[in-house]
Amino acid sequence: MKRFALTIALPKGRMFQEAYEALRKAGLELPSIENERALLHGKEGGIALLELRNKDVPVYVDLGIAEVGVVGKDVLLDSGRDLFEPVDLGFGACRLSLIRRPGDTSPIRRIATKYPLFTTRLLKERGWVADVVELSGNIELAAVTGLADAVVDVVQTGATLRAAGLVEVEVLAHSTARLVVNRQALKLKRSLLKPLIAKLRNRDGGP
Repeated sequence: MKRFALTIALPKGRMFQEAYEALRKAGLELPSIENERALLHGKEGGIALLELRNKDVPVYVDLGIAEVGVVGKDVLLDSGRDLFEPVDLGFGACRLSLIRRPGDTSPIRRIATKYPLFTTRLLKERGWVADVVELSGNIELAAVTGLADAVVDVVQTGATLRAAGLVEVEVLAHSTARLVVNRQALKLKRSLLKPLIAKLRNRDGGP
């Protein structure tokens, strides 16, 4: 990846488009997305874009394959990675919530989630004793079927929960897209990254 001036890790899907536009407006000369199936976009000597699964962005940035990334705060809370997080980009708003069946007040003995590190940390902070089951999809189904007493999952509008007959018991954390930077790259590519961070911070005319 040394053949590129800067490598940026972006999550696939809607956030990719919003992050691309935010970075372009901040003055970066981003490569055009000519092949939608390609996972690496860019020409030698310019800026490269890596199109990754959301949860992989912090890994690529932390290990220095990409100097910069954009990822949801929900993913960062569960990543365990030591990244510099200088800018809240504001889009991709959602929340991490504790979800149960309506009227269920029984003790929580098992929680299903895509966020095992975050959930384990929450249990420890609150002194709760429960098993954490990591699942990769259809988290709500774990509560519906009784696989788990509760689930910790991301919520945007709540429509999926209502359709599954579940309720949001508590909001545990709020999430938006964040710019993350590899700490070593922050020093090595300061001339590139410092102006980028400043422009993103001031993109709405804020302080």
